[in-house]
Amino acid sequence: MKSLTGITAFIIVLFTMPLGHAAMILMEKGFGHEHVYLAAIILGFIGLIMLVIGVVSSNETKATFLGLFAGLFIWTGWIEFAFVYYANRYGVEPLMVNGEVVTKPEYLILPSSVGFWAILMIYYFLGSKTGCQFFNWFKEKLKYTQTVELKPSSRNIAMTTLMELTALLWTFYLVLLFVYDDQFFGDRHIITYIVAFGSLFWSIYLFRKLIKIQKMAYAIRYAIPTVIIFWNFVEILGRWDFFKEIWVEPQEYWLEMLIIALVFLALLVISLMERKKKKQDLGNQ
Repeated sequence: MKSLTGITAFIIVLFTMPLGHAAMILMEKGFGHEHVYLAAIILGFIGLIMLVIGVVSSNETKATFLGLFAGLFIWTGWIEFAFVYYANRYGVEPLMVNGEVVTKPEYLILPSSVGFWAILMIYYFLGSKTGCQFFNWFKEKLKYTQTVELKPSSRNIAMTTLMELTALLWTFYLVLLFVYDDQFFGDRHIITYIVAFGSLFWSIYLFRKLIKIQKMAYAIRYAIPTVIIFWNFVEILGRWDFFKEIWVEPQEYWLEMLIIALVFLALLVISLMERKKKKQDLGNQ
C-alpha cells in the first residue's frame, strides 16, 4: 500500500508526544526532587550518545531514528528539566485558574528564551538553502536569494533530524505559551482559535504529502513537522477541556499509556524489520 509508510511514520512520531509528556511526569514522581535532575542529565547524555552513533552511521533509516530519539532525550533531559530546576529553585508559582494548574512553573519561564530562538531562526533564514520547505517557500515569496554560506554545509541525517525536532518543539512551545498568556491574547482569544484550526489545516496539508512518501527515513523526517503542528491543535483542545489529557496523569491512566507504548514499539520494530527485508530482497535480486 503506497500510503502505509507515511501513515506508519505519522503514528510513530505522533505517539512520541504523549509518551514524552508521560515520561517526564513519571520521572518527576519516580525519582523525586532529590534525584530527578541527575536522571535528567543522564537522559540527555544518552541522547548525546545516540546522536554520535547516528552522525557516524551510513544507514539513513538508522540515523533518522537515532536523531529523532536523541532529540527527544536531549530536549526532555537537558532543556525541559533545566526549566523545571530553575522554576523550582526560585519558587516560580504555577498559573492557577479556578483552583487548577493550567500552566506549570517551568512553562511560565520558557518564553524568556525567545531571543535565543530568534537567533536560531535568523541562522536558518540567512543561511544557505535548507531542507525546510517552509523556509524555502518564505524566502522565495520575499525574493530573498542572497544567502550567507555557513560552513560546514554538509548535511548529516541524524543532526538534521535532531535540529528539526528541536527547532519545531521550541517554536510551537513559544507560540502556544504566548497565545495562552492573557497579557497578549488568552486561551479563548480569536488568535488562539486561528492557531488551533490553522495548525489543523496545515497538518492536514502536510499529511496529504506525507502519505505519498514511500521511503521510511524521509517519511519520519517529514512526519516530525506534520505531527508537531497537528499537536498544537491537540494541546489547545486539551486547554479548552474538550478531552482528558491522559498523558498528564499517566499513573492514573497507565493501561491506556501502556497500550500507546506497545503500539508505538510494535510499529517501530515493524518499520525497521520492513526496511531490513527490503534490503535483503534487493540483495537477492
